[in-house]
Amino acid sequence: MSEAVAETVAARFGELYGAEPEGVWAAPGRVNLIGEHTDYNDGFVMPFALPHTAVAAVARRADGVLRLHSQDVEGGVTELRLDDLSPESDKNWTAYPAGVVWALREAGHAVTGADIHLASTVPSGAGLSSSAALEVVVALALNDLFSLGLRGWQLARLCQRAENVYVGAPVGIMDQTASACCEAGHALFLDTRDLSQKQIPFDLAAEGMRLLVVDTQVKHSHSEGEYGKRRAGCEKGADLLGVNALRDVPYAGLDEALARLGDEEEVRRLVRHIVTENERVERVVSLLESGETRAIGPVLVEGHASLRDDFRISCPELDLVVDTALASGALGSRMTGGGFGGSAIILAEEPDVDAITKAVTEAFAAAGFTTPRVFEAVPSAGARRLR
Repeated sequence: MSEAVAETVAARFGELYGAEPEGVWAAPGRVNLIGEHTDYNDGFVMPFALPHTAVAAVARRADGVLRLHSQDVEGGVTELRLDDLSPESDKNWTAYPAGVVWALREAGHAVTGADIHLASTVPSGAGLSSSAALEVVVALALNDLFSLGLRGWQLARLCQRAENVYVGAPVGIMDQTASACCEAGHALFLDTRDLSQKQIPFDLAAEGMRLLVVDTQVKHSHSEGEYGKRRAGCEKGADLLGVNALRDVPYAGLDEALARLGDEEEVRRLVRHIVTENERVERVVSLLESGETRAIGPVLVEGHASLRDDFRISCPELDLVVDTALASGALGSRMTGGGFGGSAIILAEEPDVDAITKAVTEAFAAAGFTTPRVFEAVPSAGARRLR
């Protein structure tokens, strides 16, 4: 399939720019199995890559011009001058690839221009990191073409900077690292403080299970308000507790830490979620490594309750997915991603998948919600060159 996609994207590049691309690259979206909002608190996360990817056909230029086109957005080729790129000057989709070029040049890498054509199958606004996929595929292509010698985690850092500073969205490091570094058949246990990684085998099909993603079709936007408020609240909590980040609050000392926060009720809730979520990630790693995969189900449910009640970033559609899935026999379920919409995941025995999918779809119809998109999430390969 990737060969066919590469051919299609390369052919369209030729139509747009009148020449062959120098290569075609792909970078995936991601699902976060557990570890939500911990990444910007120096904590633990556990994403895996989706088969859905952003694909880029790219050729170098030497004249300081960046030309961008996406088959997923109406309109023609956008032409930008590299010397004119500046943070938060672009409010369109082009800010993501342009931000990567800006970040590379700001870091001293000699990128002299490029022609880029993009196409993506990562659902936009579904909490599956469509923007990170876009950033990482451009970064990987330019890394290869300009022989920059950067490793996956370094590309992820630059892409995060592009989104934080150039786009203006206060995201953590997880999404870009997942897109750049995940491996097929594995979940990535990532320490976001030092970026140390461990690939954890996660082959559900071999054990008779499936992981479903339910895209609620409720769109969210990281760069708008609520995400930033949660991040600021976590930083306030760390400051009040005298630690560099909430990662430094030990799980065993949580009650003491909460008591020290006194009547800062909102901060207390945020701190409780982050500290308990880090512990949940470590528990899931331990269970997977000991072959107790089905036992992660209740941990996912705990995570959802914490996101709903303490972090307060769920919504009626996400809660309905989780409640309906559990009532229909799912092993576990929780919202995934930034919140306020997006997607939920469901861990289920293979024979139960159809019944659970039907129950969720019918529950949405009964509630008057938009029909959700349900698909299986198979742990897939990270960013790579296709041709």
